[in-house]
Amino acid sequence: MSGGSDIIDVALDAEHAGWRLDRALAHALPTMSRERLKSLVRAGSLEREGLLVRDPAIKVSGDEQFRLTVPLATEPDAEAQDIPLAIIFEDDHLLVVDKPAGLVVHPAAGNLDGTMVNALLHHCAGRLSGIGGVARPGIVHRIDKDTSGLLVVAKTDVAHEGLARQFQDHSIERRYLAAIGGRPAKLEGSVDAPLARSSHDRKKMAIVEEGRGKRAVTHYKVLGISNSAARIECRLETGRTHQVRVHMASIGHPLLGDPVYGRAPAQKLRELLLRLNFRRQALHAARLGFVHPVTKDRLSFESAIPQDMQELFSALGV
Repeated sequence: MSGGSDIIDVALDAEHAGWRLDRALAHALPTMSRERLKSLVRAGSLEREGLLVRDPAIKVSGDEQFRLTVPLATEPDAEAQDIPLAIIFEDDHLLVVDKPAGLVVHPAAGNLDGTMVNALLHHCAGRLSGIGGVARPGIVHRIDKDTSGLLVVAKTDVAHEGLARQFQDHSIERRYLAAIGGRPAKLEGSVDAPLARSSHDRKKMAIVEEGRGKRAVTHYKVLGISNSAARIECRLETGRTHQVRVHMASIGHPLLGDPVYGRAPAQKLRELLLRLNFRRQALHAARLGFVHPVTKDRLSFESAIPQDMQELFSALGV
């Protein structure tokens, strides 16, 4: 280390001959993203034989030696805390966490510690992708505090960018299980309605007219049904904030227990929720599938239904 920076000596091989500089560097330094390396080169952080190299597009001859100066990342605002995590997969690039209901994903106003990020910083000894910023290291996507289930977390910038691309092109597989009020008229269907922040309450999301907000698509299927409720699976084509909760409420079937988008359920359902002490939206991220951004393996994970939702499904007869 030197002057608040890491000094990395990079040796290219003959196989890199004719490659763009940024591509060759990314190949030689697999834990750093090509975009990050481009920025560093343009900023004057790369030397060859004592001379600065500022053009990431030049072709390299192979068998060259470079010296890269990488400024140390700012220490994350969040503190590492020894909070238990249910980790169901982990390698050098990413990990998959089964989040319990009640655990906030990242620090924000009102939840400055005790979050999943605090736990991750402890578990990974700070080795998390920095793309999400100091408050959200490693966080590629999130689920609400009171939603349980699966999340993928990036350890490196390369993994973060690769996962983010899959979220952007909607190739990530995400399936949720939920309990809704009422009997849907159709056993399966889709809700295609754009979402944006509510103009009346900035903490809520709302369906808006075409041209506003972001496109949001939820495909649902009824798995079990009773006179007053149903168990459904929702497959997310997109992943917007509160998407399942808003979409299901918009077709008259809000998630049971949802304190924001739910309406007062029938008296028997209210009594049942009180008896079970069920005080969250009945939503569980049960399945997550994606292509590993580094190994290119197809990965798929499932999370067992948590006890509180299993008890709810059983009591509802769905």
